[in-house]
Amino acid sequence: MDPPRPNLTHELRRRRFEALFEANYSRVFSFSLRRTGDRDLAEEIVAETFLIAWRRLKDLPSEPLPWLFGTARRVLANHARYTKRRSRHGPMVPLEYAEIGDPSSSLADQVADRQAFVTAFAAIRAADREVLALVGWDGLSSREAAEVLGCTTTAFSLRLHRARRRLLKEMAAFGHSLGEEGEEPHPCQTPGAAEAP
Repeated sequence: MDPPRPNLTHELRRRRFEALFEANYSRVFSFSLRRTGDRDLAEEIVAETFLIAWRRLKDLPSEPLPWLFGTARRVLANHARYTKRRSRHGPMVPLEYAEIGDPSSSLADQVADRQAFVTAFAAIRAADREVLALVGWDGLSSREAAEVLGCTTTAFSLRLHRARRRLLKEMAAFGHSLGEEGEEPHPCQTPGAAEAP
């Protein structure tokens, strides 16, 4: 009697998921960690995101990263709502940043620039922070970021433009500028907007 043959469809599905996981785990983890500041919570978010991806594997687009970010974002939102209900102070979401500006400037200037950026970034709306983070920290194109947020590329570009303007306005309020007068830098050029290690 021949041994039972493995289900080929299941095997192909398993291989596809493993490839998806290996190719995207670190980016989804970084995305989650920057928004939570807690490695354990970020791992939970990633696990739930990939569980949803496993269940909906046949529905995933050919470029799955924006879909995974969008899913992780919704998982984070659900967690934040749950946490807020449990705590009268609401969820704590730290500002993560990795890079100090120009290394040739004095330490005092670097600290002042970083503090001004952190304060200005915290002062803008959460929606603006998310738009800037998707491009500056997560390295997504406008098209990919629009997919994460569920809007058109044109709408995202407009949101990004407005978010940059608001950030510049807040920086100016603290006597700092992120570039030459009237110039709007890319979020990756701002102090601390680079990819976290």
